[in-house]
Amino acid sequence: MNGKVIISADSTCDIGDNLKKKYNVHYYPFHISLDGKYYKDGIDIFPEDIFKKYYEKGILPKTAAIGSGEYIDYFRPFVESGFDVVHLNLGSALSCAHQNCLLAAEELGHVYPIDSGNLSSGIGLLVVEAAQMANRGMDAQTISKNIKSLTSKVHSSFVLDTLKFLKAGGRCSTLASIGANLFKIKPCIEVNNKDGSMHVGKKYRGELSKVLNSYTDDILSGYTDIKNDKIFIVNAGVYPELLKMVYNKVAALNYFEQIYITTACCTISSHCGPNTLGIMYMLK
Repeated sequence: MNGKVIISADSTCDIGDNLKKKYNVHYYPFHISLDGKYYKDGIDIFPEDIFKKYYEKGILPKTAAIGSGEYIDYFRPFVESGFDVVHLNLGSALSCAHQNCLLAAEELGHVYPIDSGNLSSGIGLLVVEAAQMANRGMDAQTISKNIKSLTSKVHSSFVLDTLKFLKAGGRCSTLASIGANLFKIKPCIEVNNKDGSMHVGKKYRGELSKVLNSYTDDILSGYTDIKNDKIFIVNAGVYPELLKMVYNKVAALNYFEQIYITTACCTISSHCGPNTLGIMYMLK
């Protein structure tokens, strides 16, 4: 890595510990409030804790963005040590984190916030791209410019097993939730890569194994110009045998150089719920 550039991201980037270590990616956690207690996402609370609490008490967490003051405290040691920081935020349609990060950058200088226009491993794809650019010796300003030009090439989607969690978080109407549960509809949620907003794509019906099989086929046949160096399969509490099935379908294509299976952070998992699976990649 370029000795004067730090690559950083919100904890919602979902690239997994191995890639964080490989590329020396720094990150700052979102806040989780659960059952009267406050936690830092991925540090002292994990998705399994959220699901356990929901099944035991019917309680769901609340999530909170990172404040500008927190960003200032986080970035300041890097800046004072002579580093430039490229930081990727959760999509601005989903959180005020990017706006808060911009305020911190204005005060400190040497910080380059990027609105990823995405969530979860959709951000992670850009984080890895940024880290690879830093390894090639690019300066922070150039990396920031290049990554901003790539956000429109990221394609993220995921299938929900239930709409209960989106409903509880205010992102889905009660009527839609009831309808989906009655008819065993499992919607594909697609991410708008301009700002991170979400909309419903194809609606699947049936058991999860059948749905994930169809979803994988549909997602990977949608484009002919998919970048083949990496793809992420991100999940929230999906059974191992179903994860293996999806991985094997992707691997059987003999197309992707790296297939990463990652776990959605608490911030993402608390809205999508258990048995959620997403496939995220970039176009050339």
